[in-house]
Amino acid sequence: MMNNVLRLSVCAAVLALLPAANAQWKPAGEQIMTKWGKNIDVNNVLPEYPRPQMVRPTWKNLNGLWDYAITKAGAGYEKADGKILVPFAVESALSGVGKFLKPDQSLWYERNFEIPQEWEGKKILLNFGAVDWKCTVIVNGKNWATHTGGYTPFSVDITDALVKGQNNLKIRVEDATDANNELVQPCGKQALNPKGCFYTAVSGIWQTVWLEPVPQRYIRSLKITPDVDKSALNVSVRAPRGTTFTVEVLDGGKVVAKASAKSGREAVAYIKNPKLWSPDSPFLYDLKIKLENGGEVLDEVTSYAGMRKISLSAKGRAAVNTVSKICLNNKPIYNYGPLDQGWWPDGLYTAPSDEALKFDIEKTKKWGFNMIRKHIKVEPARWYYHCDKIGIIVWQDMPCCSGRYTGPWVRTELIKSDDGVVSKATNLNYKKEFRQIIDSLWSFPSVVVWVPFNENWGQFNTTEIVAWTKKYDPTRLVNAASGGNYLVCDGDIIDSHHYPEPKFHIFERGKANVIGEFGGLGFVQEGHTWANRKTWGYKNFKDTPSMQAKYDEFIGMLKNLVPLGICGAVYTQTTDVENETNGIMTYDREVVKFDEEKLRQTNKSLIESLK
Repeated sequence: MMNNVLRLSVCAAVLALLPAANAQWKPAGEQIMTKWGKNIDVNNVLPEYPRPQMVRPTWKNLNGLWDYAITKAGAGYEKADGKILVPFAVESALSGVGKFLKPDQSLWYERNFEIPQEWEGKKILLNFGAVDWKCTVIVNGKNWATHTGGYTPFSVDITDALVKGQNNLKIRVEDATDANNELVQPCGKQALNPKGCFYTAVSGIWQTVWLEPVPQRYIRSLKITPDVDKSALNVSVRAPRGTTFTVEVLDGGKVVAKASAKSGREAVAYIKNPKLWSPDSPFLYDLKIKLENGGEVLDEVTSYAGMRKISLSAKGRAAVNTVSKICLNNKPIYNYGPLDQGWWPDGLYTAPSDEALKFDIEKTKKWGFNMIRKHIKVEPARWYYHCDKIGIIVWQDMPCCSGRYTGPWVRTELIKSDDGVVSKATNLNYKKEFRQIIDSLWSFPSVVVWVPFNENWGQFNTTEIVAWTKKYDPTRLVNAASGGNYLVCDGDIIDSHHYPEPKFHIFERGKANVIGEFGGLGFVQEGHTWANRKTWGYKNFKDTPSMQAKYDEFIGMLKNLVPLGICGAVYTQTTDVENETNGIMTYDREVVKFDEEKLRQTNKSLIESLK
C-alpha cells in the first residue's frame, strides 16, 4: 500500500510540473501552423526511437525544453535568455524563440541529466540526429567534442566526463548559413535574407538528441547492401577488432537466412527466392545482428532490409542504338514524383511530429506518385524508414553550398569542364559531408539516386565528384547535376529543368534522360499562406478545375516524350513553401489543391506508359 501511495505522490508531483513547463513556452511569431504544431506536447516531443535501422531497446530521449542563450561569437555562456524547445531550430516558431542566428553569434543550449542506475558499467553515448552547423559538446564544464556539418548524425562517447548524480550538458553552435553569399558550408535553401525560392535559415539542434548505454565493445554502425542478382544480402559491421558478428534474416519471425563474418568484413546471407522491394510491394526483411567474442554475445541490435536493385537497361556502347531506361529489379520503371523541400511553417526543417513526417509521404503515395526527389535537404532517418515501409523511391540531393551560380549556366550542350572555382574550405566541407550523408543513408532501400548538384548552384569539380560517388557507391545511380551544367562524365542520368511545361534541353544516349523539374502551377489558398509577402508560382490559377486541366495537359506532353526516351520526371512541388504557392498542398498541409482521385489516376497513367 505504501508503495502505491509513494507512486501516486511522485506522479502527482510530476503532473504538477507540467503546466509550469508549458507556461515557459509558446510558439514564436504569428505565422500559420500545422495541426500537429498546434497540438504539440512540450513534455513529449518526437518520442519515437530515432534510428530505425540500428535499434537498441534502452535509451533516453533528451528532446524538450532546454535553457538557451545567444551571445557574441567567442563569448562564454553566463545565463539563459529563456527556454528553447529541442529539437526545433532557433529560427522556428516551435522553438519558442524565433530569432535568426547571425554569423557573428553563438547559440548556447544547457540542461542537466542523470544516468539511470541500471546503466552503470556501460559506455554512455550522446547521440545527435543533426545540428546545423558547427557544434561543440561540453559535459560538466569540459569541451568533449566538436562536429561540423548540418545534415548528418553523430555520436559522442561521454562516459569519462560523467559524474554521479546530476550532469551538466552545454552545446555551443555557430552557423554562418549563406553569410555574404560565400561558398563555405552546405546549407541548401537556407538564407539569412529569405526571398524567392530561398527560405528561413535553420540553426542549431534540429533532430532528436538522446542518450544510449552500450557495452564496452559495441556495434558502432551497420552497412546493408542487397544483391538481387545473387539473391544475397551483404551486411558489414563496424566494431572493435577481434570480434565477429552474426546476422539473421527473418520473414514474419522465421529465420530464412544466416551468415557470420569478422567485424569490418562482409557477411553474405543468401535468401532462397527472395521477396523483392518495390513501390508496388515494399517488402522488408527483419534483421537480428549479434556481436560476439569467443562465443560470448557482446552486443545485439535489430534492423531491417529491402531486396532491391537499381540500374540502367543499357549504358555506354551498349546503348548507342537504343534508349536507356531506369530499371528497378531489372525491369524498366518510370520514375515520377514531386520535388519535396521538406519544410514546415512551424518547425522549418523539423516536422512537428512523426505523424506529420509520415503524412507527406502517405499523401504522395495516395496521389499515384512512385518517387520523391528530396530537394537539397537531408531528412531524419525516420523519414527514409517511412519511405521504405510505404514504398516510395527517393532521389537524394546533396545540399548545395550556395544558391549562386559558380559560372555560366549551360543547358543545351555538354561541356568538358566546370568554370566555377571554389575555396579549399568549400571543397573539403562539401566532400566530407556528402560522404557522411551517403554513409548515413546507405542501408535505406528507398534511396536509389544520388544528386550531387542542382543546376549550377555551387557546382564544381563535377567529373571528379561523380567518379568518386560511382566508385564509393556502385549500387546506386548518379544524377550528376539536375538541371545542368552537363559535364562529360560517368553519371547515369541527364536531367533537364523547364518551367512550366515539361521540355528537355539535351539528350544523351547511354544515360537515362529525365525532366528533373517542371510544373510549379500556383494557386493561392487564402488563410493558408505563410506571410504578407508577394506569393508566386510559375503559372497561376484561381480554381482547381483550370489548374488540374493544365496539369493533365502537361502529363499528356510527358507521355508523348516517352517514345523519344524520357523515362522520368519531377513535378514542382509537394507543398507551398513560405512565399511559394505552387504546391499540391498548402504549406500548413490543410488544403489539397487538386482533386486527389483524378490526380492519382493521371499520375498512374504516366507511370504505366513506360513498357
